[in-house]
Amino acid sequence: MPKLFILTGAGVSAESGIKTFRDSDGLWEEYDVMTVASIDGWHKNPQLVLQFYNERRKQLETALPNAAHIGLAELEKYFEVTIITQNVDNLHERGGSTNVIHLHGQLTQVTSCNDSSYIEDIGYNEIKWGDKCPKGGQIRPYIVWFGEAVPVFAQASQMVRNADAFAVIGTSLNVYPAASLLNYLPYNIPIYLIDPNDVPSPSHKKIDVIKEKAREGVQILTKKLIKQFNINA
Repeated sequence: MPKLFILTGAGVSAESGIKTFRDSDGLWEEYDVMTVASIDGWHKNPQLVLQFYNERRKQLETALPNAAHIGLAELEKYFEVTIITQNVDNLHERGGSTNVIHLHGQLTQVTSCNDSSYIEDIGYNEIKWGDKCPKGGQIRPYIVWFGEAVPVFAQASQMVRNADAFAVIGTSLNVYPAASLLNYLPYNIPIYLIDPNDVPSPSHKKIDVIKEKAREGVQILTKKLIKQFNINA
């Protein structure tokens, strides 16, 4: 099967009612982004940060995968699909995708302030101030905040070197380091960009732009890919 890599962002989850991105006014669910999504914000007011992510987890519990999530999962019938997502929700997995790399962590997981190797699933439960890991460190959301390194980026950048096709859905090509994944792609493979807005794209890459929201865009992408690779669907 051809290897298809797909980079996704907030635009994929927007139609499920999830905001997992920095709006143009610098607010995320009415909170200042740097207050709740930066390592400095955590150090200044960890209780507020815990409250914020507890609210996000509760919101995620009632959210449902939309047609874009399900459509991407269905591409596994024809391709070896790897989703590389900037989203911290679990809607790709719940939509049926079986190979998902979370660049920015996962909302339903926790880590520890003094032991980064400690990662546990907590589902949609709350984290309380005073909750400790086995080594005694405060438990915190397993989220990559502003001011922190993206630990799985190296893995993702190596994997895309083997791509036969690449798609970008619901995220601008100005969000780094994710946008730099294009620099690791093999020469001259088909690249697709799905976004209803005008997104500046690198001049050194030939990109097929599908100017639609994720739901409609994934349908169009599927048809294009099936035609591109001469697949009998």
